[in-house]
Amino acid sequence: MDFQPATTLEEWRLGGKIRLHRGHPIFYRDDGSGDCVLCIHGFPTASWDWARVWPRLRGRFRLLAPDMIGFGFSAKPLDHAYSIADQASLHEELLEFLDVRRIHVLAHDYGDTVAQELLARHEDRRRSGTPGLAIRSVCFLNGGLFPETHRARLVQKLLLTPLGPLLGRLLDERAFGRSFAAVFGPETQPTPEELRDFWSLVARDDGPRIAHRLIRYIPERRRNRERWVGVLQHTSVPLRLIDGPEDPVSGRHMAERYREQVPDADVVLLDRIGHYPQVEDPRGVARAFLEFVDRVG
Repeated sequence: MDFQPATTLEEWRLGGKIRLHRGHPIFYRDDGSGDCVLCIHGFPTASWDWARVWPRLRGRFRLLAPDMIGFGFSAKPLDHAYSIADQASLHEELLEFLDVRRIHVLAHDYGDTVAQELLARHEDRRRSGTPGLAIRSVCFLNGGLFPETHRARLVQKLLLTPLGPLLGRLLDERAFGRSFAAVFGPETQPTPEELRDFWSLVARDDGPRIAHRLIRYIPERRRNRERWVGVLQHTSVPLRLIDGPEDPVSGRHMAERYREQVPDADVVLLDRIGHYPQVEDPRGVARAFLEFVDRVG
């Protein structure tokens, strides 16, 4: 598999911009021209996840990808009220600032849940006749679309316990690398250099100290299941799931649940790929995404 991005992590950072969200600096990439694709990253990484598909899509689309608050090159305040709703608002505010009114969405992991909330808001506006951001399509990658099928890693479960704050402070590069590599496919394991880049995004500005606050999205999914799963079942916006079936967290078992729960489910499985399809198989993700967008309009 081709792991090499078009740029280094430092080049990715230098090519970004900064905007404030609730007074905190938020990093984002804004490249290309044409219809806008909003790329929403997962936990615990950042927009850098999209670097391998970026050159495959940039020639056709305007690509927009922020590091959400608490992640990557963005601020990681200790006292912030981290929530999926707040992260959805962060994206909406950025789109409004850039005067983007219509988007396709490409989302992964934690970003899937943010996309579900954005989609629910889109449907709320449509029903009420309220003008605002229009979502043209949503393409999900591996993520916890259904709380009952999400198989959290041990470290995620521990972060939700009273030991969470201590565990975050004890997390180091070696422990991160073991846990992170375990969700990749057996033939697409990240190299030590790649693990170092991903860890640097997590560790930047003492990021592990807020891991126990970010991880609260897992119980949020359970509390909001009716809203976030319901919108998948009733939206008129075209949906596609691109899934790495070797993922122990949200792989083949989640794709099967998606087929059961979502009417006329559109699912693409990428053979031998794990939790990070856009990293493990950027060609396959770009091909499936482009085919989907071409078909829906």
